[in-house]
Amino acid sequence: MTYTKHLLKKGSTVIDALARLDKLAKDAIIFIVNDENKLIGSLTDGDVRRGLLKGLNINNIVDDFIQTKPKFIYKGENSIAKIIEYRQNNFKIIPVLDKENRVINVINFREIKSYLPIDAVIMAGGRGERLRPLTDTTPKPLLKVGDKPILEHHLNRLALYGIDDFWISVNYLGTQIKQYFNNGKEKNISIQYVHEQIPLGTIGSISQINNFEHEYILVTNSDLLTNLVYEHFFLDFLKNDADFSVVTIPYNVSIPYAVLETSNGHVMSFKEKPTYTYYSNGGIYLMKKSVLDLIPKNQFYNATDLMEKLIEIGKKVISYPLVGYWLDIGNHDDFNKAQKDIYNINFDI
Repeated sequence: MTYTKHLLKKGSTVIDALARLDKLAKDAIIFIVNDENKLIGSLTDGDVRRGLLKGLNINNIVDDFIQTKPKFIYKGENSIAKIIEYRQNNFKIIPVLDKENRVINVINFREIKSYLPIDAVIMAGGRGERLRPLTDTTPKPLLKVGDKPILEHHLNRLALYGIDDFWISVNYLGTQIKQYFNNGKEKNISIQYVHEQIPLGTIGSISQINNFEHEYILVTNSDLLTNLVYEHFFLDFLKNDADFSVVTIPYNVSIPYAVLETSNGHVMSFKEKPTYTYYSNGGIYLMKKSVLDLIPKNQFYNATDLMEKLIEIGKKVISYPLVGYWLDIGNHDDFNKAQKDIYNINFDI
């Protein structure tokens, strides 16, 4: 259902409004807009009943029944606290306005988990050498895991958290990716494309984007399968007042022997069969838009290069250890594992 099903022009009849509310069923709320699509008010079945009890009748127009101060959010607004408050107070359906108060979307918390003020850049330009011959005619992001391409699983997960502004960086067989996802309208999201004429590393192509909608940017590899809770990732970023955060994957190494700590030949202590936890790069990054100014234009540049630069100049770079599922589909073994795992991953968290 497109968001326009929730919109009705001012001056419409109550009969038209009731018919629309009936079609919306459990999502029965409509937003009244003027000819410029600016929000005027909201209307529910309850509003109609209350109006009739006050003496209005079905010959009145909807303007006479509406709530004139409906809940809404502005596109690009950074207040995740407001989103959580609406959700916790059981406001399920909220209009999204632009700076001129025009309705440009309607979000439904029965269908999405959050509405994060984030732009997402998905790196999908790689050759996928280790997955040949599968990638000889199909770009790796379009290889199917279960019934959907890898990239579609990833994109759907991001969209589930209300991220609706996407850039996909393409190179190898990029036309196929563009043809498959188009502009994202069918998913009620916006997709734009960045074209790498030459390989630009894991973050270099982002320097070509100058029209981000938000102050926070998520950059991710396209060949990941994960149930990362993006809202918690974002809240952790804000809590730590970070400039850059990287999702990290815990990796445990068990030593089957006692490990001695020595100094100048003296045994200071020992641990019996210890397990050490290391953290590897998960290929998902969240950053303030301002740090992107450090990325050189049209040069090969990796996300790790940006991390090193930020650390060098004293910016706050943090780790977000993932406790959920994560798989980098880089080779045939990973690809086969993904085919088995996809039916058992808990994507509801």
